[in-house]
Amino acid sequence: MGWRIPLSDIEIGSGEISAVRKVLESNWLSMGQVTQDFEAAFAAMTGSRHALAVTNGTAALHMACLAVGLGPGDEAIVPSLTFVATANAVRYTGATPVFADIAGENDLNLSPAAVERAITPRTRAIIAVHYGGYACDMPALLALARGYGLAVIEDAAHAVGAELDDRKLGTWGDVGCFSFFSNKNLTTGEGGMLVTNRAEMAEKLRLLRSHGMTTLTWDRHKGHAWSYDVVELGYNYRIDEIRAALGLVQLKKLPQNNDRRRRLTQVYRQAMQELAPQVSVPFQGHPGVSSAHLLPAVLPHGVSRIDFMEALKAEGIQTSIHYPPIHTFSAYRDWGTQPPDLPVTDDVAAREVTLPLYPGLSEEEVVEVCQAVQRALLAEHSRA
Repeated sequence: MGWRIPLSDIEIGSGEISAVRKVLESNWLSMGQVTQDFEAAFAAMTGSRHALAVTNGTAALHMACLAVGLGPGDEAIVPSLTFVATANAVRYTGATPVFADIAGENDLNLSPAAVERAITPRTRAIIAVHYGGYACDMPALLALARGYGLAVIEDAAHAVGAELDDRKLGTWGDVGCFSFFSNKNLTTGEGGMLVTNRAEMAEKLRLLRSHGMTTLTWDRHKGHAWSYDVVELGYNYRIDEIRAALGLVQLKKLPQNNDRRRRLTQVYRQAMQELAPQVSVPFQGHPGVSSAHLLPAVLPHGVSRIDFMEALKAEGIQTSIHYPPIHTFSAYRDWGTQPPDLPVTDDVAAREVTLPLYPGLSEEEVVEVCQAVQRALLAEHSRA
């Protein structure tokens, strides 16, 4: 259907069109100089020593899990309130994802206390997901990792440009993973990036990205090599020049667009407090500078989420759910592991609704959404 106010939207302008045209006119479409330029610009933005562009965020997570040494018999602690790729990437290596609870209704990120309770002798890594672009408690998680000798992977799919204590998210752990899917703050349609400050990990990731080959087609095209060896069981997780060109232009727009998202989030908070104070907007007063990727709202107990979402749909307002917890999916319920005890995740996830948020949204439209929320709750109350 045609949404009056969609959940998300992207801006593709003349800059992106021109950049893609230049790539097409160059007659070099696979990973080459434009990709290297994108990687260099992304590394500079994050303050990382190394950045490697890949085909999507899931590939980045898979490579990160391999690079930190996850394999059969190992465990990695992850939240269940995240996109399924976070846990799937662990399983791709033969390791087992172990779910830990979130901190609370105002902080939908991993609880460090719950993470510590989930650690066993088989634990090898913690995957910290910065939900909605809001920072996990990285100092606490890193302290746990150091104490137990664990690797830390950051799933920063939502958090491009976000920071904590003047340090960009994705750069706190051993390796950070980003997604450039079509609804992300920086989009290339499909695409992703890994960042790390460790030279040996960067080299491992380069091999994993392209079949374990010691040189690339671009190297041979430029005359830097004439053959190659294969030294790892690698994958074809390369990005292409077209998407890298899009990423370079989108990266320049990122600071302004993230500022706009943060402003709209504040308008949401103010309007919701006035119109529907019984609905909580998580991450109020949260530390750090968010990328404000999502606008999650948590409904009061007793409100039918389906009826609520249908009421907004009837007004042309698109909503979503972030996320159905991974442990509730058939592929995980039938996996043969014990159902995890995640009382906070189960409670909050059942009441979460994601509201529209994107840079092109107007402040007036934000107020309209909050007014629709108010009407939906009044209708729910009248039926009760």
